[in-house]
Amino acid sequence: MVTRNKKLLNYFVALRKSRGYLQRTLADKLRRPQSFVSKYESGERRIDLLEFIEICKAMNIDPNVAFVKLLEALGNDRSS
Repeated sequence: MVTRNKKLLNYFVALRKSRGYLQRTLADKLRRPQSFVSKYESGERRIDLLEFIEICKAMNIDPNVAFVKLLEALGNDRSS
């Protein structure tokens, strides 16, 4: 079973790749080390709401739209 957090990670990886960004490209836009992107994408680190917004904006994605799409992807899943 895929957890909700894993779905979030998969969602962000798919968004990054759909933009044609490498982890390094996104990290540069975020002004963070590449390891920041790697760690949250691998699940080693969780992202908070403010980071969610920051990541979306770095990829030129409206955070509101991204959040709604994420909720749709999660559906009625109640797993952790």
